[in-house]
Amino acid sequence: MKCPAIPLDEEQRLQALAAYGLGPEQPLPALDPVVQIAARMFNMPVAAINMIGSDHVFFAASVGVGKVDMGRDVSFCAHAINQHNVMVVPDSQLDERFHDNPLVVGPVNLRFYAGIPLLSPDGHALGALCVIDAKPREFSKEDCERLSELAKMAVDRLELRRMEISTEQSRRPFEEFARNSPTAVVWFDTHRRIVTWNQAAATLHGYDLAEGEGLSIDQLIPAREHALFHQLLSQAIANGTFDGIAMPDSVHGLRKDGSEFELGLSLFCWQEHGQLVFNAHLHDITAKKREEAELHRLATTDILTGLANRGRFYREVEQAILDKEKIAVFMLDLDGFKDVNDSLGHLVGDHILCQVAQRLANGIGISGLVARIGGDEFALLMPLVDKPVQAASMAQLLIDSLARPIIINHHEIRISASCGVAMSPLDAMEALELIGDADLALFHAKRLGGAQAYLFEKALRMEAVARHLYGLELHRAVHQGELVLYYQSQTRLADGALVGAEALLRWRHPKRGLLSPAAFLPALENGPLAATVGYWILDEACAQAAQWRRAGFGDFRMGVNLFGAQFRVDDLASHVMAALERHGLPPSALELEITENIVLEHNELVLDSLRRVRELGVGVAFDDFGTGYASLSLLKQFPISRIKIDRSFVQGMLESQQDRAVVTAVIDMANAYALETIAEGIETEAQQQALFKIGCGEGQGYLFSQPLPAAEFAELLWQGQGWKKNA
Repeated sequence: MKCPAIPLDEEQRLQALAAYGLGPEQPLPALDPVVQIAARMFNMPVAAINMIGSDHVFFAASVGVGKVDMGRDVSFCAHAINQHNVMVVPDSQLDERFHDNPLVVGPVNLRFYAGIPLLSPDGHALGALCVIDAKPREFSKEDCERLSELAKMAVDRLELRRMEISTEQSRRPFEEFARNSPTAVVWFDTHRRIVTWNQAAATLHGYDLAEGEGLSIDQLIPAREHALFHQLLSQAIANGTFDGIAMPDSVHGLRKDGSEFELGLSLFCWQEHGQLVFNAHLHDITAKKREEAELHRLATTDILTGLANRGRFYREVEQAILDKEKIAVFMLDLDGFKDVNDSLGHLVGDHILCQVAQRLANGIGISGLVARIGGDEFALLMPLVDKPVQAASMAQLLIDSLARPIIINHHEIRISASCGVAMSPLDAMEALELIGDADLALFHAKRLGGAQAYLFEKALRMEAVARHLYGLELHRAVHQGELVLYYQSQTRLADGALVGAEALLRWRHPKRGLLSPAAFLPALENGPLAATVGYWILDEACAQAAQWRRAGFGDFRMGVNLFGAQFRVDDLASHVMAALERHGLPPSALELEITENIVLEHNELVLDSLRRVRELGVGVAFDDFGTGYASLSLLKQFPISRIKIDRSFVQGMLESQQDRAVVTAVIDMANAYALETIAEGIETEAQQQALFKIGCGEGQGYLFSQPLPAAEFAELLWQGQGWKKNA
């Protein structure tokens, strides 16, 4: 068993932990919802927040945990606090740090662990939020992000606890009663007459020292608080002590000139010569209260916009659901804001964000809450919204308000926003789930093209779960060779010659059979394996193209689709050159296909990589052309060699004059830019003939061939290289 390392800041860490007033017998109930949500969210039997003491670990909150006496040396969380991110142990029995740990081999049977450190404001690790299972588990990148979000909620609640402890300590009585003490001290009797006070008390209330004796203590507090003060004294007289009597949270002092200040008050009493004597310690806490209020504001406010921050928004949503309110959560994201930020600068970007914040705040009035979640993402909480049509109308009003021009330095800037909406209790009964539902709806709205609102529906959650499950299985699929390539022919329309193929990804799932990309591509594109799979496709397709060219098909061209991740994580041009050299292919034998979404999300990065690829002599095809709003400008900017006309226009061109006009316009533009064209989705000879007549060079679709595995595609090549010869 490997014992956890002691952090370098151990002494400061333990001091920071002590400020929260927690211990084995002093858990924090405010953290209970966090561990309950974690257990439900990840379907785990155990979730806990463990605080790491000097030699022992204790629970600040837990669910599914019995009585466990845990030393620091065996604690998984004691390892987790030494990391910056989530520590995941999929199977403890296979991990050299834990395989012989008593928690693993003993009755606890801890097999799976995922934990993230909880940090103090100064960055000291206090403990960890963790989820645990008695069986091995997978834990995806998305799971890590969600656990991190829960950790932020836990840290927020711990901070509130620390602030409460700090405030309580500021009101504790001083240990020394001294006339010359800098602390303001007042002695008075059961009739509330001041017996004596010190110079600090006299100065605090604006009196001379000699004016104190015989003065009523009522004259030191405002009249509106006399009743409360008298009640405290009556209770103390009846009990003979102030022990067990709660001091008020907010008390005010009154100066001789009538001005008021916030007063820290501690009261004591004792018997002296058979009489009860009272002692009050007074402190002007106006500045301290102001400082604490400012710290609380900073802890709950987005500095740039002045809106609520993410932590406050989560807490407000949670409280509204606990109060059984009917609410709607709106998640908004600015479309293409990164391009605005990059082109106009961050100062202009910040100004835009502030304008957006103001418009959103004006749009919901005082009844709702607007928060900036991060970057260009905003969230709104609206009470008393229980009808989808009402929520949809509000969402559209918000989008319309953001679509109005923003004037900065006499320049008119236009932006658009996408919005996702979820309602409680209609869609969810807990805060994280409700906000997650709104996020899923937002993701779908952006996927539909942006600048619109979408209301959550259960199918989105099912899709998300499916993506999550596919994401977990994709790791196995990649490592066990379940991914395969199919090939669809690309045919020259003039003579029917087969001139190339597009490599298409398929998944031979051991239980679900052959899966098309529609089933798993979203999980793959948004997961950590996208670049790995993308470069595997490139290498596999080049190997197959080289084999067919050596077999006698010398002019054969292979089309390969790219993922956005391939531009982010590595040098694309170097990978392409290496694949060509490895398989002995000329650059003209390869054509890389990109979509508009890839270009728009990573504009400059993609542009630089594609220019280098074109300089090698590799073709670049623009896939699904005509379906996006920025295609025309991209033709001029990007090094494209071929345009692929989207199947939706091809399949409708014989019946729809509009679709035919689009196809004709695309071909005319391609000719103007000296680009090749290929039409996707050709299913009939009539479509093929019509495309040929208006000048389309190549075609792809079921008329020529459906996607085929390599062996069957090779037969197609040998049988004549043409759809007419196979008819």
